[in-house]
Amino acid sequence: MYLTTSDMEQELDLQYHVHAALDVVEEKCLIENHKMYAQRGAKANRCFLSAFSYGFVTNSRVKFIVVIDSENEVRATFRNLHILYTDAVCNPFYIPGESLTFKKFDRAVQKLMSGNA
Repeated sequence: MYLTTSDMEQELDLQYHVHAALDVVEEKCLIENHKMYAQRGAKANRCFLSAFSYGFVTNSRVKFIVVIDSENEVRATFRNLHILYTDAVCNPFYIPGESLTFKKFDRAVQKLMSGNA
């Protein structure tokens, strides 16, 4: 699992929210027979009262969860995140199943989160 946030003070609450959203996405995948899924999640119960969670599952069953404050450009965010992920796992030094620890990937995700991508 790769988890990053732009606000380190809310990292624990973010982890709680992401895991809850992941449960919802996995449940929907079972219901939808593993089709691609992108659906607005429920509002968070704790610190993220104004945040929305979105889930996206690729054909290879890789799950992306994004927690954001606004609903603008969710599809573009997932598209860019998927491109970054694909580039990272195509790296010949990446071992499938291990965490993504590439600094270039981290910088690109941080840039995407800050809106500069």
